[in-house]
Amino acid sequence: MMPCPGLKVSHVIFVIVIVITIVFYSSLNGRQFILEQRRYANHRKNDPSALVASNRTVPGAAAAAAAPPDKALLVPAGPPVEPGTVRQKCNVFQMVVQRCGFDVLQKSVERTQQQQQAVDRNQTQLLLAQQREKEQQEQETGPEHVDNIQRIPNPSAVKSAAAAGSSSSSSSSSSSSSSSSLPPAPQPTALEAEGERVIKTRDLYHSGHLPDAACVANLCPRNGTDVTLLIVVTSAPTHREQRLAIRQAWGHYGSRRDISIGFIVGQTNDARTEDQLAAESYMYSDLIRGYFIDSYSNLTLKTISMLEWAKLHCPSASFLLKTDDDMFINVPKLLQFMEAHGNQRRTIFGRLAKKWKPIRNKKSKYYVSPEQYYPPVFPSFTTGPAYLLTADIVGEMFDKSLSQTYLKLEDVYMTGIVAQLLNIHRINVKEFLNRRIAFNQCNIKKAISIHMVKNNEQLDLWKKQVDTSVACT
Repeated sequence: MMPCPGLKVSHVIFVIVIVITIVFYSSLNGRQFILEQRRYANHRKNDPSALVASNRTVPGAAAAAAAPPDKALLVPAGPPVEPGTVRQKCNVFQMVVQRCGFDVLQKSVERTQQQQQAVDRNQTQLLLAQQREKEQQEQETGPEHVDNIQRIPNPSAVKSAAAAGSSSSSSSSSSSSSSSSLPPAPQPTALEAEGERVIKTRDLYHSGHLPDAACVANLCPRNGTDVTLLIVVTSAPTHREQRLAIRQAWGHYGSRRDISIGFIVGQTNDARTEDQLAAESYMYSDLIRGYFIDSYSNLTLKTISMLEWAKLHCPSASFLLKTDDDMFINVPKLLQFMEAHGNQRRTIFGRLAKKWKPIRNKKSKYYVSPEQYYPPVFPSFTTGPAYLLTADIVGEMFDKSLSQTYLKLEDVYMTGIVAQLLNIHRINVKEFLNRRIAFNQCNIKKAISIHMVKNNEQLDLWKKQVDTSVACT
């Protein structure tokens, strides 16, 4: 075999010298290979007490407390060394061949694992204790706000309770007589059990509205004698920007004597939101505040509250339009439609939905149980984003709606079930689009209502609607 041509004798000698040097110094400095978990305090030569404390007796935070204040945060936590542990001095060859010192490292790892397991057990026990305490509290208090549907006591139960307590509260009745004329705010109570969700609407609905004479005078002076069209927009308490966008756009038609535009809003449990609503009502005098918790499950209660307000304060209006705060209403087109159907009675106009079936999937937002509505098909109804009522049916619909089984699907309940019971006509009007469309001028001019309109789009649509430079066939 030929030797490597590039390898010189000097190279070999150099490598052998380096290997011998490493072996020699490794045997002399074996004390530097001490396999023991040291701490920062071990290296402090001026404080032997801290060295002993941190290496033998003080674990973790206690070692930090034993160190001086200026360097207490520099002492890292670590497990203490067991008493009687013998330090082992190992050179490189002893560590590699004889595994010198590895027993100390293995014991240290085992101690760390045991401590971690103990911490995990403590955390698990704490979580179980908290869960048991929470379950115990739920059993004591009972379920509340299931589906967020407002519940009020039965009126007969309220009367009997009031009669029972009148003898004990006669002394305080004189002091509270000044505020007894106003109905109290509704207090939601627990619903029935999971399988018992059938309830009459009258047991949910709390009659009346927050007193606001300025709102009534602004929207319907003299019971609405001069009002041809009353538009009530259902709006959420926090939708201030939506209401402002409507006021700045098609809501300008509310300045006419024969048109009134208001917003109906429910109650909230947030004091800041209530303050903002009070300030908004004072500024614009167009907020109708019903006694119901404002939520999706209470949309039917919101519409019933709208009918009650119109019945009490605006009985002379000719038409009532119910719409939402994400709708654009072409008021001139609507007025033309009303003029053409001015002699119509007992009618609801809108986008007619026929042969819709109840959704029986409990996970659906639109779930309807067979106990709430048993037939396989809903009666024909006008979809909720916008529909127009002749004024002669407002009072009848309000009264009849209270006697039926409550359904959170507002349009199905009011314009379908209740309207059918009263033999009210529902007529499909193709101009009630109740959906989003392309925002070109001719589409806007031909439509009465357009759905899913954003705040910043309301003014643009209104400008296109009043623009007369474009002729549409």
